[in-house]
Amino acid sequence: MTAPAVRGYYTAAEVRAAEAELFTRVPDGMPMRRAAFGLADIVARELRTRTGATAGRTVTLLVGSGDNGGDVLWAGSFLRRRGIAVTAVLLSPDRAHPQGLAALRRSGGRVIDGSATPDSSTTRQDTQTSADPAVAALRAADLVVDGIVGISGRGALRPRAAELVAAVTAPIIAADLPSGVDTDTGAVSGPVVRAAVTVAFGAYKPVHALAAPYCGRIELVPIGLRLPEANLAALEPESIGADWPVPGAADDKYTQGVTGVCAGSATYPGAAVLCTGGAISATSGMVRYAGTGAAQVLAHFPEVIAAETVSATGRVQAWVFGPGAGTDAAARERLVEILATDLPVVVDADGLTLLAADPSLLTGRAAPTVLTPHAGEFARLTGADPSPDRVAAVRKLAESWNVTVLLKGRATLVATPGRPVLVNEAGGSWAATAGSGDVLSGVIAALLAAGRDPAWAAAAAARVHALAANLAAHAATAAGAPISASPLLSHLRAAIGTLRELAAG
Repeated sequence: MTAPAVRGYYTAAEVRAAEAELFTRVPDGMPMRRAAFGLADIVARELRTRTGATAGRTVTLLVGSGDNGGDVLWAGSFLRRRGIAVTAVLLSPDRAHPQGLAALRRSGGRVIDGSATPDSSTTRQDTQTSADPAVAALRAADLVVDGIVGISGRGALRPRAAELVAAVTAPIIAADLPSGVDTDTGAVSGPVVRAAVTVAFGAYKPVHALAAPYCGRIELVPIGLRLPEANLAALEPESIGADWPVPGAADDKYTQGVTGVCAGSATYPGAAVLCTGGAISATSGMVRYAGTGAAQVLAHFPEVIAAETVSATGRVQAWVFGPGAGTDAAARERLVEILATDLPVVVDADGLTLLAADPSLLTGRAAPTVLTPHAGEFARLTGADPSPDRVAAVRKLAESWNVTVLLKGRATLVATPGRPVLVNEAGGSWAATAGSGDVLSGVIAALLAAGRDPAWAAAAAARVHALAANLAAHAATAAGAPISASPLLSHLRAAIGTLRELAAG
């Protein structure tokens, strides 16, 4: 079976619609039991991995109202059948899922009313001791399962829930999502759960990509949902490796794509080196450089063809403009000249500053244009910070300016008008270093020069860039160490090779 090209992420409304359709096809209660059984299996495996056993181990459930709490209570009953001691701390005892609660009690699970501190006169320091049975149960656990709120929850944890979560010392496994983190935006507005593992029921949700540091490792439990095309998706690593441009038997340096780079200045010559290096390392057939940093670029990359002006550069298939290029009148003229072509163009860094001052520079442009802002540059372009709903913000900019927008971050977003937003969760923040974005813009331009679709080029470049950063960070030590932008260049090809190996099976 062919592996899917993308992984879809579905909003709470989309999941609820799919669940409503599922309920018409299966017996009542079956979806919850499927979710609960999968959750119990993952909890048991995690116990075995962390402690070497399951029988005799202790799991404490933090249970809210509604179906998410029901999932966790049913999972607790399944864990009891494996000889695991299970205690449920009920945050809303009067609204606990009745069938799930009954199942847990039948299996021999223990239930505690955790809705309030036992003695209202007890000091806060005392609530962190065994005087509070709920706290004591949490402190005694080998693992804690978070079932406080589900996909319909909004806002941060309420005070009592936050108090109990703060008392947890064991790893937390979140049911569907970490409680307190917004399902659709990944926004955090106060106390939340930070999970070691998150078990997604039926479908991945935006929170799993947009707030991955709070989710930990993510495991999917299928429950039979029929899902539409996702409006938020991630390119699967195998599909990137399969589609990455590599030379064929009939290719030469021209047919592989010629990338034009207009970057760097007397003040920032390193930006020219990094951007050009990104295009070279992405296996562009040829790179032509235009600008005042030719001497520095050629010192690092003698294979580059250099010229002082855009017009003297020669034929290219795509341009990247902006890293270290300056924002004076001469830089603006170079940007205008490049945007006047019918070629794909990546605009980054100083180029974005010029566009923020005069968005009309893009008026009438029909060829693909990719903008690559970080949050601050995005705010200059739009007049507003992209948070808390980064997906909506990047989609709005792409549609209003008729461009592809890559919004940088640990979860990088790529929006193109009329298309699903693509997300790349980097798995770390090693690439958050000066000059890293210059490398990324060069990689995107090389993929555009090779004829790749702008959205795919931006998202695939972000994936390879993130993997290269992780490889560079872990090159010296298994725990990882901070890196600068230069090592990214030496690891880009290894990252591409890794993805191609995945594609080959």
